[in-house]
Amino acid sequence: MIPLELAQMVCDARERTLELVADLTDEQMLGPRLRIVNPPLWEIGHVAWFQEHWVLQYVGKLAPLRADADALYDSMAVAHDTRWDLPLPSRAETLDYLGAVRDRVLERIHARRPSHEEIYFNLLATLHEDMHDEAFTYTRQTHGYPPPSFSHLQGLDAIPERDAGPLPGDVSVPGGTFLLGATPDEPFVFDNEKWAHPVGIDPFHIARAAVTQGEYAAFVEDGGYRRGELWSDEGGRWRAEAGAEHPVYWRRGDDGAWQRRDFDRWVPLEPHRPVLHVNWFEACAYCRWAGRRLPSEAEWEMAAAWDPDAGRKRRFPWGDDAPTPERANLDWRGMGTLDVGALAAGDSAFGCRQMIGNVWEWTSTAFQPYPGFEIDPYKEYSEPWFHTHRVLRGGCWTTRSRLIRNTWRNFYRPDRRDVWAGFRTCALA
Repeated sequence: MIPLELAQMVCDARERTLELVADLTDEQMLGPRLRIVNPPLWEIGHVAWFQEHWVLQYVGKLAPLRADADALYDSMAVAHDTRWDLPLPSRAETLDYLGAVRDRVLERIHARRPSHEEIYFNLLATLHEDMHDEAFTYTRQTHGYPPPSFSHLQGLDAIPERDAGPLPGDVSVPGGTFLLGATPDEPFVFDNEKWAHPVGIDPFHIARAAVTQGEYAAFVEDGGYRRGELWSDEGGRWRAEAGAEHPVYWRRGDDGAWQRRDFDRWVPLEPHRPVLHVNWFEACAYCRWAGRRLPSEAEWEMAAAWDPDAGRKRRFPWGDDAPTPERANLDWRGMGTLDVGALAAGDSAFGCRQMIGNVWEWTSTAFQPYPGFEIDPYKEYSEPWFHTHRVLRGGCWTTRSRLIRNTWRNFYRPDRRDVWAGFRTCALA
């Protein structure tokens, strides 16, 4: 990777972070105290601290820019509930810290050709920032703040396929022995993707598209949230404790029709767009109602990646070329989801659509290490969450295209429904 390319990624990530909070008031920069989000003022400081910690201190052996940075921003040392109570620097001081860290990183990149180690940790910090930028977006949704405004994006109206309609039906995947996970030729992978290993998969049928809002509304209308037989014991307990009767951002309008909250405004359900902001328990209950099931992560990856004609895996569903607007809804480009029938150019070899972008997809699989797992230097990334979280695949409309690929594993607790998550289903055997 050449220095210019690396520097552009560093600058692009930081610009996106700054734009995601630029319009927030000082009060919004702290926001309500919730278990599922961070105060944005703390989180942007954490992004800068992480970059400084790994790129400037760990690799560069430089002294910290702030003597109090570890005490303020180390996410593994600073308990989540205390982050609102910290003596956080002012907004101006925090923005200065973000700028100073970025500038010092850029100076090192441009001073000489970066070593393999420097490239690795710059990529780690940039992709870490990309993930937090996605979190900033769902934090804005959680709090009902206005949608973010970006300087270099087209609007949803500029995407011709946004109203492409539904995509019903299943595709058949023959199963067999499949290499699940990433291979060492990837320029960067996280430890939980390492390494590709053979798994046996029975033949299966998987939906061509994610479950739509219209399909999910039929489940709600049929009393899906009140029918205990559709919910697991754990899911039933969550439903009772949460008082859930429908997806978290849905309500009935004055005319009795369903609406959903899109940031700070209520809009009619878009029947052919994927349902989103549903958790794993809700996805499983829908599957029982529909006589379906969630795919395992191995099935999901096989449906997305395997090319039966070439006898090999693809990096993306459509092939090995990078994502484009015609193939995947990523990078905030549409400022929302598209109909599940959109973007046919992004189909997998089996005919599954939007397996990259639009909405994260829950799988049935518990988040666990692959065989031979070895922890990476950023040891808190994966290992603390094994066995308690569930795997999601594919990315969503806020995911950066440089981050996602077929082997990338996301993971959340099964009760999380604030994130941009939906699901697709498989036929029962």
